[in-house]
Amino acid sequence: MFSRLRASLSRTRQSFAGGLSSLFGTGKKIDQQILDELEELLILADVGVETSMKIMDALGDIIRRDRITETEALYPALEEVLLGILQPCEVPLDIPSTSKPFVIMVVGVNGAGKTTSIGKITSRLVQQGKSVLLAAGDTFRAAASEQLKIWGERNQVHVIAQQPGADAAAVVHDAIESAASRESDVVIIDTAGRQHTSGDLMQELEKIHRIAARKLPGAPHEVLLVLDAGIGQNAIHQLEGFNKRVNISGLCLTKLDGTAKGGVIIAIADRTKLPIRFIGIGEGIDDLRIFNARDFVSALFDNDIQHAN
Repeated sequence: MFSRLRASLSRTRQSFAGGLSSLFGTGKKIDQQILDELEELLILADVGVETSMKIMDALGDIIRRDRITETEALYPALEEVLLGILQPCEVPLDIPSTSKPFVIMVVGVNGAGKTTSIGKITSRLVQQGKSVLLAAGDTFRAAASEQLKIWGERNQVHVIAQQPGADAAAVVHDAIESAASRESDVVIIDTAGRQHTSGDLMQELEKIHRIAARKLPGAPHEVLLVLDAGIGQNAIHQLEGFNKRVNISGLCLTKLDGTAKGGVIIAIADRTKLPIRFIGIGEGIDDLRIFNARDFVSALFDNDIQHAN
């Protein structure tokens, strides 16, 4: 499983660890030029300026604390700093048996991989023995409902859908009602892809949220934002836009296998502190993984770098 993760992060690792290898050569002494180049390397890996500066400040503290003088010793120090940022966000999605049905509302822009992620999350939940019902809340695109129905058939779960152009909030209302009558464990609501800057569409998202809460007090229990890691720092702007409207409670970072910008996860963790529930590392149904901070950091480094596990 780790080798699959490592392979998926190859592009990010090549830009990040490749630079570290040349920067932290054997016998090199730490000086200001080395530290400046490291900060630049972090920024190029899409960690972002603000987070990169925080990392460098924390690294400086460790250098002074441990009296580090050799660049090779910066590997475990850097790992310590990155884990300090990422591990608080390593919070798997918990579905308590007391909340039934547990309602998950999935949001994000078109192309981020919402519907595919829903299908993969459904597969994971079904394997855990949970009964799942899907709500086709993306009524703008007929293809979205059809795609969700395909995932429903594949996972052998029921899908509530209406005709294209129907009121998405009505679909959600019917889905929660149906889930209650079926005694389903989980309802997952797909929503129309929308840009966080689109006022009218975001208002509809708020309406879906209100209807879910009205139909079932406490719902939605999870608002999961799906972000394409390949868009780098723009992912943070998307997150901030959605969070203002529907209070994001968890994140799913997709398409890490196709980007050199995987460092954006570090920036997101640092700036938002939101739980990272899942990461997507490929097309396969098992390629949506529960986020593990130590595995992620380890996968960023080269094979020949020895560090604690």
